[in-house]
Amino acid sequence: MAMAATGGVGKSLFLRQLAAGLVALLTGVYLWHTLHAGEPGPGERILAIGAGCALLAFVLQGLLAGPAVWKLSKGASGEGGARTRILVGYRAAALLLAVAAIAMGAFRYAGF
Repeated sequence: MAMAATGGVGKSLFLRQLAAGLVALLTGVYLWHTLHAGEPGPGERILAIGAGCALLAFVLQGLLAGPAVWKLSKGASGEGGARTRILVGYRAAALLLAVAAIAMGAFRYAGF
């Protein structure tokens, strides 16, 4: 999230945020597989929401920031619209990844 707040644009940040989305998604899938027993309960629903947010963050990064990052990396300067799309994509994905992390943490306490 701190990287998204700095407003930096570049391949490095793009790849890191894409990797973070993938890690959050895979972690959610792992927790679901490891801790799921029988009928889905409140905990499994919370994990599903977190995994959905992680997947949405991953897709959002690829659709909003991806093309604009590659365009700027090829030397297209003065692209204010591309920079705006990148920053919106980074910030939206950071928010969704935060929701995914909270959902993974809340899973433990949701099975009451």
